[in-house]
Amino acid sequence: HVPVPGVDPQALGQAFQSNELLGFLNLFSGGALANLSVAALGVYPYITSSIVMQILTPVIPSLKALSQEGELGRQRINQITHYLTVPVAALQGWGQLTLLQQSGVLPGFEFGLNLSTLAMVFSMVAGTMFLVWLGELITERGLGNGLSLIIFGGIVASVPSLLGQGFLERDDLGGLILLAVIGFGIIFLI
Repeated sequence: HVPVPGVDPQALGQAFQSNELLGFLNLFSGGALANLSVAALGVYPYITSSIVMQILTPVIPSLKALSQEGELGRQRINQITHYLTVPVAALQGWGQLTLLQQSGVLPGFEFGLNLSTLAMVFSMVAGTMFLVWLGELITERGLGNGLSLIIFGGIVASVPSLLGQGFLERDDLGGLILLAVIGFGIIFLI
């Protein structure tokens, strides 16, 4: 819910209502993209970095040797993955802001290497690294895979409002009650 600096929330809301692609992308960010939140990138840059490291480990001899050193080697590879996450998040943030600017979400915004753009990208990178840290804390505490829980929570948080909007727009009270019963049934089964 904390937006990056320099965003016009009204123009942002209008753009997301008129563009279905942006609405679809917003679903996977758990609603953070519609607010252009500092957490709009989610933990996806870290996942991308992890995939890159998994691909590079068998190819680069020093990484392969590091992976065979046991727990210390895995910790070092994890540290390299965290370092790789920062530039990946910066590039993904830049790309996301470029897409939004070209879609008319950031009207009157001078996009380039200026202070406001760098502040937006830096805020998004910081939000991603905070979520990665939070995910690792969840994992360390033994509550499950923290990153997966963060992704799941982000997606699930926006689903009820999307489904509710579909039923409420048609004034379908019976459908809304059925949805609530199914939701509670699933929670009960889990």
